[in-house]
Amino acid sequence: MTSRPRPAPSGTRGAAPLHGLPDPVRESAFYDGVALKRGVAWLLDIALIAILSALVVPFTAFAALFFFPFLMLVLGFLYRWATLAGGSATLGMRLMGIEIREHDGRALTGTTAFLHTLGYTLSIAFAPVQVISVILMLVTGRGQGVTDIALGTAALNRPG
Repeated sequence: MTSRPRPAPSGTRGAAPLHGLPDPVRESAFYDGVALKRGVAWLLDIALIAILSALVVPFTAFAALFFFPFLMLVLGFLYRWATLAGGSATLGMRLMGIEIREHDGRALTGTTAFLHTLGYTLSIAFAPVQVISVILMLVTGRGQGVTDIALGTAALNRPG
């Protein structure tokens, strides 16, 4: 496992709800390039989910071809939840050297991983929310999307 980020000083203005995450100004290395890395990780994860879904199709007597997008949605949800709960990062995120941390700097719990996956799934179901989320990742100090802001989570470069 990786070490957890150092907590920000308790007197840092605006850091109370995210007191365990690195300060984006003083510890910017934790956030450098994370938005781009998240995008590449997302592409890698989508490719992996598509491959896994294609491997499942023959086991359904090819009936899954009629609901392939739904199969990808379900397998993608289970994949994201399991990998986030098991290491705070999907396989794509791990390859890109990033992970998602709770507001207090700890690795995601199973519950937070589930809620993060649910938030992500709902945001991709509604294109405007996903667009807003991507914009927020590009402009906020911690690079947080809509789901991250709602849960108090943030994607970070893995300390190393």
